[in-house]
Amino acid sequence: MKSLFVAILIFGCLSTKAQVGDPSYIRSVFFRGGSSYVNSQESKQLLAFLDSIPNVHNFMITVHSHTDDVGGSEYNELLSEARSQSVIKLLLENKDVKKESIEIKDFGLFNPTYDNSTNYGRRMNRRVDIIFWLTI
Repeated sequence: MKSLFVAILIFGCLSTKAQVGDPSYIRSVFFRGGSSYVNSQESKQLLAFLDSIPNVHNFMITVHSHTDDVGGSEYNELLSEARSQSVIKLLLENKDVKKESIEIKDFGLFNPTYDNSTNYGRRMNRRVDIIFWLTI
C-alpha cells in the first residue's frame, strides 16, 4: 500500500518545474474534519522534521492538499486551499525555506488515496503531503 501511495504522489507531482528522480522526503500533516488548523502536535513535528533535513534550501517542495468527500466539491476545494496555506505558513517559519521553492496542488476531494467510505479512510484523506525534491 505504501508503494502505491508513493507512486500516486510521484505521478501527481508532475508539473512544469523540473523534478528528476524520486522524492527525497515526504511528510504528511493531518487535519480534523472541516478544519484547516494545524494543531500544535502536528506543527511541532513538522518544524522538527524541517530542521532534520540537511540543506533544506536545496529542495523544491510540492504541497499536495487533500480532503475527504464530506461536503460538496466547492467546499472541499476551498478547504484544500486553506490547508495548503496553513502548511505553507509553517514551512516558511524555517528561514531556509523560500516561498518560490514551493509549488501547490490542491486536490480537494478528488484523487483520494484511501477509501472515503470508511472513517479510517476519510481521516487519512484529510491531509497535506509535503514532498521534497533535491534540485542540485
